Amino acid sequence: MGRRPARCYRYCKNKAYPKSRFCRGVPDPKIRIYDLGRKKANVDDFPACVHLVSDEFEQLSSEALEAARICCNKYMVKSTGKDQFHIRIRVHPFHVLRINKMLSCAGADRLQTGMRGAFGKPYGTVARVNIGQPLISIRTRENNEAKAIEALRRAKFKFPGRQKIYVSQKWGFTKWDKEDYIRMKQEGLLISDGVGCQYMKPHGPLSAWMARQK
Repeated sequence: MGRRPARCYRYCKNKAYPKSRFCRGVPDPKIRIYDLGRKKANVDDFPACVHLVSDEFEQLSSEALEAARICCNKYMVKSTGKDQFHIRIRVHPFHVLRINKMLSCAGADRLQTGMRGAFGKPYGTVARVNIGQPLISIRTRENNEAKAIEALRRAKFKFPGRQKIYVSQKWGFTKWDKEDYIRMKQEGLLISDGVGCQYMKPHGPLSAWMARQK
């Protein structure tokens, strides 16, 4: 028997049911990689950022997340080059789905119990997403912003429900607006730290402040 269609598990009905010592034998999620492209690129390399944001309270299967990841990555590699972007999948499939297996072979009516003991066995994993929650984020150069929007538009077809694409006002994956980031960088309040940056408070020893000015 094949997989059930995703419409069977689309809505967030019950409580979250994560993998635990009580919930064992959970199959591995299909999605294994959550960061693609030049993921170690410095924060200054990719100022533009585009988000794919959920517009529904629903569940997204790990298979759908993997399909969207592959689709998004393939388009960005083809249109910009493999080291001109950084894609990050922002949701993780922690919720375990259950299935109450029914036998459909000959003589099954003697073995089946119907609704007796109907609590199902683990069957797959999904991510529970809220309205306004980012699903995929891409940071890239300013001239590749339109390519990132198109990549996310194609990835939308892999998900049920409705999603929106937002062009972020922030600098890359940081929490500061682009104008503020440039100004704070010049004032020495921000220091590059890999993918993100550190905010240096104007408190503390004078020697530490002087070392930052060099």
